[in-house]
Amino acid sequence: MRRRRTSRPAGALAPPRAPLAASLVALLLTACGGADDRDRHSPTVPAAVTAQASSATSVHVMWRPATDDRAVTGYEVLRDGTTAKTVPADLSMIDIGGLTASTSYRFTVRARDAAGNLSAPSAPAAVTTPAATPDDKRPPTAPQHLTGHADGTGAANLSWGRAVDDVGVTAYDVYQEGTRIHSVGGAGTSARLTGLRPGTVYTFTVRARDAADNASPDSDAVDVTTAAAPGAPPSTAPTRLRAGAARASSGGGTDITLRWVPPRTGGVIGAYQLFLDGAPTTTIVPGVPSPEGLTSYTFTVTDPPGTRYSVKLRARLPDGTWGDFSAQPTVVVP
Repeated sequence: MRRRRTSRPAGALAPPRAPLAASLVALLLTACGGADDRDRHSPTVPAAVTAQASSATSVHVMWRPATDDRAVTGYEVLRDGTTAKTVPADLSMIDIGGLTASTSYRFTVRARDAAGNLSAPSAPAAVTTPAATPDDKRPPTAPQHLTGHADGTGAANLSWGRAVDDVGVTAYDVYQEGTRIHSVGGAGTSARLTGLRPGTVYTFTVRARDAADNASPDSDAVDVTTAAAPGAPPSTAPTRLRAGAARASSGGGTDITLRWVPPRTGGVIGAYQLFLDGAPTTTIVPGVPSPEGLTSYTFTVTDPPGTRYSVKLRARLPDGTWGDFSAQPTVVVP
């Protein structure tokens, strides 16, 4: 059956379509976060910018993170007004290399958000690189007597004895889990570290550096446990984890021996999970489970000398769940 077409009387106007079009445009703008919803707010200015000469040709720049009404996505580090490095948002320090010895520089930092808004440059940090010592091939001695303690839930204070160098120490670098996280000048013997997580065990070491960029061996490691957040349960992490390496007695390779103090759980620890460089590697099961658990474990690697591993453990708790991670020391194949 055909549907009859209805004709419009002569002279009649078509229904207006503009309101429908305007409604569609408004809907699209709303769905896409229209022009009125664009991010026009710049991040705050990075604060507390410092520049420390690490060697005759490099400078270590640090700053306090900026904030944004949405999110900071990165930073630009400027040398004498020109961008020298771009840094992702999760970092607040960077090494600037390729500099000239015995030269003065001024560094500033500005923050960027996802919309491309830039903060104003920070206050400048001035630094002068030391004179070059091209014939200096001897590294400083390792810093001695490293100590540390937590300062509340998110900070730690470290101190150490001076290293010795045939020319002079220009910087001390603080490492955590094998990554440099802080630097101070050669005259300093202490550091305050912020931005740590509550109720977490950290392992820190310190290296000395001279103007020729020779780095010392690591200092002895120190563990620092930040205070737990209010109302948080006690930590279930193994403590005082240490790793040593020695040539294997047979078959070649290197034996790595771990020693630690088990967590107090009020029950049997059935197993430990071992992580190397952040990845799960093996599960260590005690031969005869006991409330004390294991206190040592040895495994063999065949990597070449100089290979570095970061190691950490967590215990299987009496309720079958995995506990908190231990500190994460680094061991080097000799």
